[in-house]
Amino acid sequence: MTKLSVNINKIATLRNSRGGDVPNLLQFAKDVQSYGAEGITIHPRPDERHIRYQDAYDLKSEVYTEYNIEGNPIPKFMDLVLDIKPTQVTLVPDATDAITSNAGWDTIKHKDFLTEVIQTFRSNGIRTSIFVDPDLHQIEGAKATGTDRIELYTEAFAHQYSLGNKEAINPYMECAGLANTLQLGINAGHDLSLQNIQFFKENIPGLQEVSIGHALIAESLYMGVEKVISSYLEKLK
Repeated sequence: MTKLSVNINKIATLRNSRGGDVPNLLQFAKDVQSYGAEGITIHPRPDERHIRYQDAYDLKSEVYTEYNIEGNPIPKFMDLVLDIKPTQVTLVPDATDAITSNAGWDTIKHKDFLTEVIQTFRSNGIRTSIFVDPDLHQIEGAKATGTDRIELYTEAFAHQYSLGNKEAINPYMECAGLANTLQLGINAGHDLSLQNIQFFKENIPGLQEVSIGHALIAESLYMGVEKVISSYLEKLK
């Protein structure tokens, strides 16, 4: 069964919009785990516009499933991850002014940099994953860095699927097949939702984890968090 990791950035955004502590981020993390989520994902950015660096430290004692911290490995981010030692770090090449992640790594161009970063994290017992576009050359490049896993950037699939184009899954299937051959673990994330997650899961062999935030929180406004978590788990079986 593919694991569901819930990205709780949007809960932090909602909290920050009023300057208080409602909704309480730590309580939300505990609740979604009690509802069956198998991981918590956060993506702190340098401006701390949603997840604050202190949140990352506070969550460490509350996450008893898998703790995944995403981000661009600038020195401040690397220090944070090395202090906390989460289950997994996902390397994302997001610019400081990006609203959300919008591209995967060029694993060939940045091979030396990524290799050095990955060696640092792995030597500290932290599983590593690289955010990549569905491109076979980038999968091969990721393997050369020594990463444990890749995370397939799924925005293109989600957009095309919403238009009725199921063939949009094809490059992801090809990349998954190559990743399995190369013995790379496979994660996925970005714009996955209850509408497309089952189709994606059924067509991606070896899918180990999906990280879902925006859609899951939006769906919870209508269905409730516990029911949404249950629905995802059912579709991921």
